[in-house]
Amino acid sequence: MIEDDRSRLPAPSWFDALLGLMVTVVVSLFIAADIGDGTADGWAYLWAVGLGGLMLVRRRYPVLVVILSAVAVIAYHALGYPPIGIAVPLATAVFSAAEAGRAPVAVIVAASVVIVSVSYRLLVGQNPAFVLAYELPGTALLLGGAIVLGDSVRSRRELRRRSEQIAELVRAQVSREAEQRLLGERLGIARELHDSVGHALTVVNLNTQLLEEALQDSSDPAVQRSLAAIARTTAATFADLRRTVASLRREDPGGTPLGLADLASATQPAEQNGLAVHTSVTVRSALSATLENAIFRIVQEAINNVVRHADASRVEVVVAETDQEVSVRISDDGRGNPEQIKPGAGIAGMAERTQLLGGRFTAAGGDHGFTVCAAFPREVAR
Repeated sequence: MIEDDRSRLPAPSWFDALLGLMVTVVVSLFIAADIGDGTADGWAYLWAVGLGGLMLVRRRYPVLVVILSAVAVIAYHALGYPPIGIAVPLATAVFSAAEAGRAPVAVIVAASVVIVSVSYRLLVGQNPAFVLAYELPGTALLLGGAIVLGDSVRSRRELRRRSEQIAELVRAQVSREAEQRLLGERLGIARELHDSVGHALTVVNLNTQLLEEALQDSSDPAVQRSLAAIARTTAATFADLRRTVASLRREDPGGTPLGLADLASATQPAEQNGLAVHTSVTVRSALSATLENAIFRIVQEAINNVVRHADASRVEVVVAETDQEVSVRISDDGRGNPEQIKPGAGIAGMAERTQLLGGRFTAAGGDHGFTVCAAFPREVAR
């Protein structure tokens, strides 16, 4: 799951402390103005301090803060203290709730307090024209503006976070495409070395063995030493060739390639974006590092495609083994209509990676999602 940005902020932060001080000062000024029939005393100012103090925990408990602020404002007026209105004391609380993604709660609380306030003032005989035509629009505008502003701040923060995630995925994809091109070049070199140089060394070795058998009765020790040297050199060169080809076929010759044990890191972007991820690995035997790495990279690329394009809610990763092949399938429940999907470099890269190992690759969508499948022959599993 995505870590909430608010959990990484200090509590209270300097901004929250400043906001709380501002609320306390503004409400205190209203109290000191002593407008109306209320009586101002030291206890009234404690309400101002309490309303400001709630701002110190607004990030951690946004819903509780807006509810307590509403109760405090109603209780303050019920105790007969000088009027302070409802918009100013509540504005920061409803802003905080909307900023925390609780805009519906902020709207309900603000509307409830406004209704209670207007109803009470009309019941005690205040001028309806003044209450409804003068004060109500201003109060509603201030509270509504605070809610809209808070939700806008939340939306911009979420948009920035998603943009950063997408940019990171794009950078990772570019890096993987470069790695894929490099892998293709190395595998091509490995095949050429194996097929050409390996074949030539095999021919030399066979002919050397034939010469040794034909000249085994030769009395010339120099001939025997030369043939033995040729045989040793050919065998050593063959061993070096095999090591070189094996190194070229590994994606990371200098380290341990990522494999099935690392699939959690490949599916992490989906989990971070709120998708339900189910991973199933049913492999009985040990697979080669080359195959495990290919499966990891295919899962990684497919997951990133799901996050960026599928608009899905869940994704399933299944790695299975049969007597004939090892397969990997990644399926989601997002937009799978083939008319809406344009094959890109990611799908082409997965296909090339699969085909380089002699496997089969398919990527297809339907009305209920998109599925990527890759199947590898058992020979590459060892």
